[in-house]
Amino acid sequence: MSDGEGSPEGTTPAPEPPGSGPGGAGPAGATGVTAGEQAGSNGAEEPSVGELVFEISDRASVLIREEIELAKAEVTEKVNSLLRGSVVALVAGIFVLLALMMGMHGVAWVLNDKVFDNFWLGFFVEAAFFLLIAAGGGLYAYRAFKKGAPPTPDMAIEEAKEIRSALDGEGEN
Repeated sequence: MSDGEGSPEGTTPAPEPPGSGPGGAGPAGATGVTAGEQAGSNGAEEPSVGELVFEISDRASVLIREEIELAKAEVTEKVNSLLRGSVVALVAGIFVLLALMMGMHGVAWVLNDKVFDNFWLGFFVEAAFFLLIAAGGGLYAYRAFKKGAPPTPDMAIEEAKEIRSALDGEGEN
């Protein structure tokens, strides 16, 4: 590569047709060599349309695969974070439940000491209180299930019926 034109070592540049060099002896088409043949003889072939389409589709498929891999990595990271958070929340919930049990046990003893003379009455009062809370929660859940079941889009169905009747009425005019 002594000439600095970027030709690979071990290859000799293609000879230029007479009359087409920098000196340009002769008219442009005098040698019978067209511009396309000159470009082909210089090694600067342009890829065919099929090769371009193949290259574009190959690059697009690589891009799509990489985007899918990125999405998988992001989802995996988020799922792992949610999983770690869920485990910590579960452990915290267990400790809250244990603390609630201990607190309610203490309340039962306080009721026994301050209000009742019977050892078991404090625990029975607490049990009744918890049953009232459970009954209220069960009633709320029953109403919520009754309101939501079956899960049909009633408003969307009603709107579709109105649109259909409007279109039928419009078609008659």
